[in-house]
Amino acid sequence: MKKTFRFFAMALLSAASLAPAGGQDKSGAQTPVPPGDPQPAERKAHSESDQDRVTSRPVAATERYPRYLLRPSDVLQVNFPISPEYDQSVTVQPDGYINLRGVGDLYVAGKSVPELLEALKKTYQQFLHEPIINVELKEFEKPYFIAGGEFGHPGKFELRGDTTVAEAVAIAGGFTDKAKHSEVVLFHRAPNGWAEAKRLDVKQMLANKDLSEDIHLRPGDLLYVPKNTLSKLRQFIPNTGLGMTIP
Repeated sequence: MKKTFRFFAMALLSAASLAPAGGQDKSGAQTPVPPGDPQPAERKAHSESDQDRVTSRPVAATERYPRYLLRPSDVLQVNFPISPEYDQSVTVQPDGYINLRGVGDLYVAGKSVPELLEALKKTYQQFLHEPIINVELKEFEKPYFIAGGEFGHPGKFELRGDTTVAEAVAIAGGFTDKAKHSEVVLFHRAPNGWAEAKRLDVKQMLANKDLSEDIHLRPGDLLYVPKNTLSKLRQFIPNTGLGMTIP
């Protein structure tokens, strides 16, 4: 009997000592918190951090799948369903202009087809009421990328589908033994004639088996691999005749 009483007394003391760790109800009394359930302040912090992770996640759809930008020699078919007298087939001239019937010259190089369509509507609405225009790209330059520098097979390659830098390296025959593949430079061609350059450490990326930084190529990109320092100095190292070879 004494052992049973002592057991219940110890149980009550244990329950009393754990009670302050719980939450409070409206009457001010403590309510137990299930094991593993964080405190309200912790739950709030967790929810805020989860919300930050969701809202800060970038959307890269437009980056990976950009619109085709018009270039010289592209052929466009422009149709006016209500005013067919303005129907015409135009070619983008070397200076980036097209000649439109009833309007004259319009600069279109570097524009996407939807952007061109908006420009045509603004131009023709000067004398047509709410013009309906259809634009079809009939002939265009096939997407490509250029691999230059220390590649096994440098040159111009057709860009078929979604291609990353690592895949482009394989397409171009891999690196030569003179390549400095820790400083690969990717040049993105911008619509205004400028180029955006980004340096990539392909050597570390492949060694770590981490392709999270493996950038997707855009049409017209240039991938350049410079020579390493040893290959640059090799031509200035004298031949001593001792049989030493420089890799």
